[in-house]
Amino acid sequence: MRIGFDAKRAFANKTGLGNYSRFVLEALIRYESQNEYLAYTPKNSQKLFPDFPPEDIRLPQSWLDKKLSSYWRYANISSQLGKDGIQIFHGLSNEIPLGLAQRNISSVVTIHDLIFEKLPYLFKPADRFIYRHKFKSACERADKIIAVSEQTKRDLVDLYQVESQKIEVIYQDCSPRFKNILTQTEKDEIVQAYNIDKPYVLCVGTLEERKNQHRLVETLAAVDQKDFILVLIGKPTAYLTKINETIAKYRLQDRVKILHNVPSEHLPAFYQQAEVFAYISVYEGFGIPILEALHSGTPVLSAKGSCLEEAGGGGGLYANPLKTEEVSQQLNRLLTDHALRNSLIKAGKAHIEQFDARTIASQLSDLYKKIAQ
Repeated sequence: MRIGFDAKRAFANKTGLGNYSRFVLEALIRYESQNEYLAYTPKNSQKLFPDFPPEDIRLPQSWLDKKLSSYWRYANISSQLGKDGIQIFHGLSNEIPLGLAQRNISSVVTIHDLIFEKLPYLFKPADRFIYRHKFKSACERADKIIAVSEQTKRDLVDLYQVESQKIEVIYQDCSPRFKNILTQTEKDEIVQAYNIDKPYVLCVGTLEERKNQHRLVETLAAVDQKDFILVLIGKPTAYLTKINETIAKYRLQDRVKILHNVPSEHLPAFYQQAEVFAYISVYEGFGIPILEALHSGTPVLSAKGSCLEEAGGGGGLYANPLKTEEVSQQLNRLLTDHALRNSLIKAGKAHIEQFDARTIASQLSDLYKKIAQ
């Protein structure tokens, strides 16, 4: 089969949707090589995906499409897909273009989450309107929908009244770099380069309100174990002010380390050296950082109420992300009970087997075959 992908995020986004897009394409190329995979993107200037075959990258062709790349992705790309003989088009990031059915091109769209519907106060009204239009339109027109978690599938059924049988839940995995266990010397060298020389609880994710990092600071103040510090790694937003205010309120300046722009190749060392990985986001469509922690052999403290229990399975403990006391109780357990941590690590290793890239590539290929038939 000749399959085209909306791969803008694979070539433009370092995290999130970019990671998902690269994971899907890499897994398919490696394990389902009987198909031909063409990646459509407005630009390829950031060198984020050097391993993708350059001869299979498709850019806008006309001067107008290059200038109006957003419209090209939304509508004009369909003509190019027809000329390229694409049989199936996969929108990897919540949308598909117009005009596919008219050219007898079957389609599938991956919906990652409906956070803008669940937590509308975090989004501008205009953004919610645009997202709602794109997501609903894609769900209506696609032949099949991939949800990245059972939680996202439930949200699609409940909020958009999508028929359950139209949705397939197909997970993703994290980057293979997190499966490579470093030596103790390698971990020490990287972590100590950031002036971290105490046992720590790690949290990785954009520093934004939904990720709830300020409550982790409150939790640190409440735990009995005072030898541990909290390391927050992530891109800063305006929410960083609230985090710093919380740090000052509890006088934890010496026990909270905030790092930005940590190279991705350093992250495995941080995960593997951490005593606990804490990710108490208020809501997620999926939790890739949790998989990164489980692959690293690090027990997880995470949140109830969205998909995070689904992502972490038996590899973690869970708490209401809005209740500091409940979070601190679970963190205390993890920091004081070595046997518990070891049992969670073992359970986590078993849990992540279902996210294997070969398995997911096979599931995707089977879905494409069904759509083609």
